[in-house]
Amino acid sequence: MTRTATLTLERVERMFDAVQPGGVPFKALEGIDLVVEPAQIVSLVGPSGCGKSTLLRMVAGFDRPSAGVIRLDDRPIGEPGADRGVVFQQPQLYPWLNVRENVVFGPKKRGVDKARYEADARRYIEAVGLAGFERHYPYQLSGGMRQRLQIARVLINEPSILLMDEPFGALDYQTRLDMQRLLLELSERYRPTVLFITHDIEEAVFISDRVHVMSARPGRIVESLEVDLPRPRVYEEVSVTETFMRLKLRVLAHLKG
Repeated sequence: MTRTATLTLERVERMFDAVQPGGVPFKALEGIDLVVEPAQIVSLVGPSGCGKSTLLRMVAGFDRPSAGVIRLDDRPIGEPGADRGVVFQQPQLYPWLNVRENVVFGPKKRGVDKARYEADARRYIEAVGLAGFERHYPYQLSGGMRQRLQIARVLINEPSILLMDEPFGALDYQTRLDMQRLLLELSERYRPTVLFITHDIEEAVFISDRVHVMSARPGRIVESLEVDLPRPRVYEEVSVTETFMRLKLRVLAHLKG
């Protein structure tokens, strides 16, 4: 991945109409100011219903803010685009295509030269740890392997930013740790800009350069924490440090409040 970008949200709000007759409109997000610098991993944590996924959907272009502006570099975001790659909690894969075919689907559809996308596919399949599984179909893969495949499908399109909506939330504990390590390895190798949504405080602190803590609805950013932990990171080492525990407790205090 060679492209990267700065994501900026300025005074972003999202108001929703009443969900039933006689109900009242409600505000999901209020006054969101946020900057994600190139090559950073930035996490959003907050209570359920605080608007984390709504915010990510607006950055992806699937929804629009009621007020404020969202920019990628100097370009306002108004609709979905190839400059943003989205990784969902449930992998979005084509079940009738094997691993290699899933990965090359995007560039092939866009008319990229075959020699290029085949070489890129081999590189990204190897990078996510799926070398040797090129002819396997999604139903033949474990949950973690399907998520690795989804990440490779996104990376081959070389987006300017990765938008990750609780991508490891459905995985077991050990697989989740493996995927966190993989994300950090990919971050060092390809330097993507990443906006990461999670409920897991330890995950946010472990993978991120900065953690933004959100309030209950209407969601507001109540604190932004810089994660001053060395890279490369090994969970078993950094998770027992004073810095890690201090950051974890500060996030937890906000969520309890």
